[in-house]
Amino acid sequence: MQNTPVDVSRLGALMCVVAPEPRVNPDTGEVRTDREGRRLYVVGVSVRQAESRRAEVIDVVVPGEAPAVAEGMRVEIRDLVAVAWEIDGRRGTSYRAAAVTPVENGGKAAPVPGRAKSGGDG
Repeated sequence: MQNTPVDVSRLGALMCVVAPEPRVNPDTGEVRTDREGRRLYVVGVSVRQAESRRAEVIDVVVPGEAPAVAEGMRVEIRDLVAVAWEIDGRRGTSYRAAAVTPVENGGKAAPVPGRAKSGGDG
């Protein structure tokens, strides 16, 4: 496996779109741990490329306590690493980080400009 550090300062807006869940072994249902014995959690993060309308959702694995983030919160990612993998002829990239934390201004996403609030007659 090849680990590649990701420069998160080059990414655009980061938002939690799937709340943290324990990473489990699909065969046994046991929660996975890292080499130090810390539990692993998966957080779905929407990554919007800077100066672009393109966005992707990546699953970021973090060790330790469950990150204190919820769906819809803007987040910061510390020490993000992309891990290239290959298993049984399949290839992909997974993402690991030291931490996923709320943005310091409270973390709630700002309203999208030009989008009306729901509940009106339109």
